[in-house]
Amino acid sequence: MNFTGAHILSIQQFEQADIEAIFNVADAMLPYARRQKATRVLEGAIMGNMFFEPSTRTRVSFGSAFNLLGGNVRETTGFESSAIAKGESLYDTARVLSGYSDVVCMRHPQAGSVGEFAKASRVPVINGGDGSNEHPTQALLDLYTIRKELASNGRDINGARIAMIGDLKYGRTVHSLCKLLNLYKGMRISLVSPKELSMPAELVEMMRENGHQVTVSDELSSSITNVDIAYSTRIQEERFQTREEADLYRGRFRLNQSIYTQFCEPNTVIMHPLPRDSRSEANELDSDLDENPNLAIFRQADNGVIVRMALFAMVLDVVHLVDKHTHDVRWFPGIGR
Repeated sequence: MNFTGAHILSIQQFEQADIEAIFNVADAMLPYARRQKATRVLEGAIMGNMFFEPSTRTRVSFGSAFNLLGGNVRETTGFESSAIAKGESLYDTARVLSGYSDVVCMRHPQAGSVGEFAKASRVPVINGGDGSNEHPTQALLDLYTIRKELASNGRDINGARIAMIGDLKYGRTVHSLCKLLNLYKGMRISLVSPKELSMPAELVEMMRENGHQVTVSDELSSSITNVDIAYSTRIQEERFQTREEADLYRGRFRLNQSIYTQFCEPNTVIMHPLPRDSRSEANELDSDLDENPNLAIFRQADNGVIVRMALFAMVLDVVHLVDKHTHDVRWFPGIGR
């Protein structure tokens, strides 16, 4: 695809060559994300960060990625702080806000809303999650993480064995990841969830039609015995009518060090899009896994910054200019890295 000026709305707009191009640029962004170098390539550019659902990692990651390229960030968080609370349409909001920005990142609780916004926007729009529909940048950083973690064990994405665990009905991260994995071949995918929260049937069928071996189960232990990646998700409480309804499923698929040792292969990588629900009634990834070197959740979050930096650079067509606007970091870099 031609990235220049493009909206990033869905995983389905990418081909495998596009993914490789994004990942190659992301690799080049690593020294900047680690503060080993600095660039001002987007100096003077403004990113409108519009988040109408609670978010920490995605919102701050987008902002950090843009700042690291030298740009400025303007934020809108929550409906109550926007004119939408006064009845303004997404069309009008898009026409106005895109006049103030060079790129817009948006999260909205309604499926398809970011695409609707993009139709009226005068600048590129990047989908930060639209309801239970898609989360394309999360899927990209997930796959980037999967590729790096597998490579460290001498493995490739093609033929990988992946278990997706938890709320697969409402989890937009796994929906987008499934679509992305369809660009690859020969995978063995285990879908582990309560029957009521199973992966949408059309996504299961899509993967099977692409030649992947897909199993559906509500049993955790047998589903994680022969996998390269165990990708856990939280119960999407915000998608349920009541908290009590969500509580029916919370804590059903807990993974701790004891379970990991008993059922997982020694190099099985543990992933999670975060936030992990650490409340006692959920505790989906126990804190006793924190010292496990195969727990990749924080490496996964770090990768979000470089993947989003890559997308900004490609959409705003400055990849070839990044190094030309590079200078030494003027403060002591790398603290905590």
